[in-house]
Amino acid sequence: MSNLDQIRQPVAKEMDLFEDKFKTAMQSRVPLLDRITRYIVKRKGKQIRPLFVFLSAGMISDISEATHRGAALVELLHTATLVHDDVVDDAYERRGFFSINALWKNKIAVLVGDYLLSKGLLLSLQNKEFHLLEITSDAVRRMSEGELLQIEKARRLDITEEVYFEIISNKTASLIASCCAVGVASVNREPDLIERARQFGEKVGLAFQIKDDLLDLGDDPTGKTKGVDIKEKKMTLPLIYALSKCGASEKRRIIGIIKNHNENPKKVAEVVRFIYESGGIVYAHEVMRKLQAEADELLSGFPDNVYRDSLRRLVAFTVDRNK
Repeated sequence: MSNLDQIRQPVAKEMDLFEDKFKTAMQSRVPLLDRITRYIVKRKGKQIRPLFVFLSAGMISDISEATHRGAALVELLHTATLVHDDVVDDAYERRGFFSINALWKNKIAVLVGDYLLSKGLLLSLQNKEFHLLEITSDAVRRMSEGELLQIEKARRLDITEEVYFEIISNKTASLIASCCAVGVASVNREPDLIERARQFGEKVGLAFQIKDDLLDLGDDPTGKTKGVDIKEKKMTLPLIYALSKCGASEKRRIIGIIKNHNENPKKVAEVVRFIYESGGIVYAHEVMRKLQAEADELLSGFPDNVYRDSLRRLVAFTVDRNK
């Protein structure tokens, strides 16, 4: 049994049931759409987000039908944003599978993303679960703002740590925060409890993104190419820290490489070496561990049970993973 299987154990039954409910939630009478949604279900990932929903709900009370709908809502909205992201990024692969736009072209991919978005909205409206819809709609708004802020700032390649956190808080952390808030809100309407769950998810999401930054620089022995973020001119925490510690001329030189030589493997390796030597890796590790400790602290305020224990282990899993 893998580490993730052990973490899933308290909600294994619900997660299996969720797969069927999610398939049903995506169904359409249009054959082309049905074919595409079946393909999406077949290439699903670890389903970490629904797992956050179910564990958060179970930690507070009995998992309900509303929890299942909340998990489906989050996953529908998340899948819609991934389909749209692949179009925006001209990406032809996701998790080792061809993306929707690679197989069916951009026009169809955009429409499929819109369809999934509408299915999520309708799922909540039909069951009058406006409180769950409010939480997730806010996350989608923040994700769009985060993407646009990143695009705007990427042109100058000179962002501060504060702006970096604003971007990843919106782009990545908002969705995990909404998973935890939706889980609790599906079984309990107490605002303070829901807000604490949201804050917990936000900390986890920030730590998750920093781990991605580290993995891209070869923090762990993975098959992932080193420096993909540099090739894509993305400003990550280790790089931002390293640039903040060097002189003006060195800063200009490194930014010049990222702007003009980001396709040259030797030059990319030079930037990666610069980040290591400037303490960027060590610093990002420290920040990530601090966020993990803050998430654990927030968790301690919730009832002590197997669900809370699994959530704590899930947080550790997201920051200790090697891909």
